[in-house]
Amino acid sequence: MVMKKTYRRSYQSGETLAAYGFLFPAMALYLLFTLVPIVWVVYLSFMRYDIITPARFVGLRNWQRLVTDARMWLTIKNTALFVLLLVPMHTIMGTALALGVNALKNRAGIYLYRTLYYFPTLVTSASVTITWVYLLSTDTGVINYYLRLLGVNAVPWLASSFWVYPSTMLFSLWKFVGTYFLYFFIGLQNIDQGLIDAAKIDGANAWQRLKNITLPMLSPTMLFVIITQLIGCIQIFEEPYLLTKGGPGDASRSISLYIYETAYRSQQYGYASAVSMVLLLIILAVTLIQIRGSNMWVNYDRE
Repeated sequence: MVMKKTYRRSYQSGETLAAYGFLFPAMALYLLFTLVPIVWVVYLSFMRYDIITPARFVGLRNWQRLVTDARMWLTIKNTALFVLLLVPMHTIMGTALALGVNALKNRAGIYLYRTLYYFPTLVTSASVTITWVYLLSTDTGVINYYLRLLGVNAVPWLASSFWVYPSTMLFSLWKFVGTYFLYFFIGLQNIDQGLIDAAKIDGANAWQRLKNITLPMLSPTMLFVIITQLIGCIQIFEEPYLLTKGGPGDASRSISLYIYETAYRSQQYGYASAVSMVLLLIILAVTLIQIRGSNMWVNYDRE
């Protein structure tokens, strides 16, 4: 009996060591690339540092500057507008494309459309931007050329504080909707087809099946997509930087772009760190609100 208990303890200790061994690489990467940088940013937010001279402690001066920095609040407003425009667009279009492809009966057609929709996400944003800037150019752009043929005046896609947002939406839709389409498509593939067939037998039409079965069963995937989109859009950098450099003026300058310019162009690493902490707190707050509110609409019942 004693030997049996000793063997059991030894076996459990071996399993524990093996578990820690498997966890160590992930934990090491987390500490090295997530936790340590966050601690370093918190430290720098109380310092004045320009990479040339040694860091100097300034107390809460960087945090006090946040309150009166009108440009930072403008970038937060711009970022909120990006979130309000891009998240619903990607969610609706990704769901619609996934429903359309999932409804196909031809296997070759499914592979074809799945490849076509996802392919733009594989192309580097920098190379794609060259084409999109050409397409959206006010004077020589392809889109405005065809608009003139239809008798419509040229649209200042990238030179107007209003039109820069529809331009960014077009670029973002073409470039990134394939990722969200794939998430929704995989979610649809995991829905029990027997539930759909039973609803058909009971006389439910297409809209009733979509509303009462498909969308509720797809809600966990939708929660994941919305949270990842919210985090991505709050940190949006590629689209405004590559298309307009945050212009015209500050019309499309996001908070991430403002942090980048403050740190690497103005060499104000301490203040940029304080703004970064504001961004982190916004992301944490929005994510927690989404997770807490998900109990009202997410259905985890797969039976």
